[in-house]
Amino acid sequence: MEFPFRSRVLFALYALLLVSLFLYSYTQIDLGLVITRIPSLYSIEKHFQYIGYFNRSLSTTLFILLVLLLSVFYLYFLRQFHRKQLTKRFFWSLVGVTAVVLAFSYNALSYDLFNYIFDAKILTHYHLNPYQYMALNFPQDPMLGFMHWTNRTYPYGPIWLGLTVPLSFVGANIFIITFYLFKILIVGSYVGTVYFLSKIVEKVKFENPLYLTALFAFNPLVIMECCVSAHNDIVMLFFAIWSVYLLFEKKYLLAFILLFLSIGIKFATIFLLPIFIYVLWRRNTLHWEKLFIFLFLLMLIPLFFVIMRTNFQPWYLLYILVFVPLLPKYKKLQQGVLIISIISLAVYIPFLFLGNWNTPWFTVQTIIYYWLSVVALAVGIGYMLKLLFIDSSFRKQRSI
Repeated sequence: MEFPFRSRVLFALYALLLVSLFLYSYTQIDLGLVITRIPSLYSIEKHFQYIGYFNRSLSTTLFILLVLLLSVFYLYFLRQFHRKQLTKRFFWSLVGVTAVVLAFSYNALSYDLFNYIFDAKILTHYHLNPYQYMALNFPQDPMLGFMHWTNRTYPYGPIWLGLTVPLSFVGANIFIITFYLFKILIVGSYVGTVYFLSKIVEKVKFENPLYLTALFAFNPLVIMECCVSAHNDIVMLFFAIWSVYLLFEKKYLLAFILLFLSIGIKFATIFLLPIFIYVLWRRNTLHWEKLFIFLFLLMLIPLFFVIMRTNFQPWYLLYILVFVPLLPKYKKLQQGVLIISIISLAVYIPFLFLGNWNTPWFTVQTIIYYWLSVVALAVGIGYMLKLLFIDSSFRKQRSI
């Protein structure tokens, strides 16, 4: 069955916005990187780079406009899904076009993807241990011309290496092939995360599951950080959400295996382990809505620690954003987290305009998010204590 005319127009406009974001991402190609040497395409590439690096006011304006339009579409989608005026088929069509278009975008707002590629390359090309060697140990490698953070050894878990090494082998040291393979892995994890979120909210029989899943799926921060910048946090969260779903299916062994795979990517989800142990202990007498609150609150802990260890980065909010759809009764919490996530993209505006991170604004921004994280962690711990020792309804478990 075809979509109604209004839905087709909405889909076309959203797809056009995604294509615009795809094109904008290539304005941020590092000046030391050449994507293609085909003369006609190389000329286009240089024109795009000119906008990003030598017409920064235009680049910044385009970025602000894209974020605003993504936010407008996001809010409109939420309203329409809340009113049940958009179908499940339309929802997955939106997820699909988002993934297909942005899987081939440039990682405009982050250099982390290059580090992922080089970490695997140390093993597949140089046959050395990335835990012992860093990019700076290979000064002759052409990737050093456009990489950042070349003076650190491999910081992630072995599972991430296990996922990326095969891609590096297939890429055969051809940068553009390897680049898109990594993008497809990460964007595919975004789709998988959305899929298992939808399965969970359906399994719990929450009202209006499409609306709840859309809270995560079309959030501008999620789209920017997962599908454009391609951070491996979404791969970690994909395995975590999949493992939560398997708890519902009572496939406990597989659930624990997937949780440990998640932990083996970037460690943050180790804070979910107590909930998994509790579920295994209680089995059929569980209050899932309260457990979802604990999942959300426990992930505030790694969010706090990562901000304290480095500084605030917008994609760290993915740690808690993925659990927001599981909290339908906490409207104010949902609204607050979602507003902060969208506003967080403003962090990139001074960088796009000035070309560096060394401005007073970033000092102020770090201080603001430092205290926000402190307050959030304190409130989270207080709420967990309330549930455990004061709220009798939590202690009186009920079966799903």
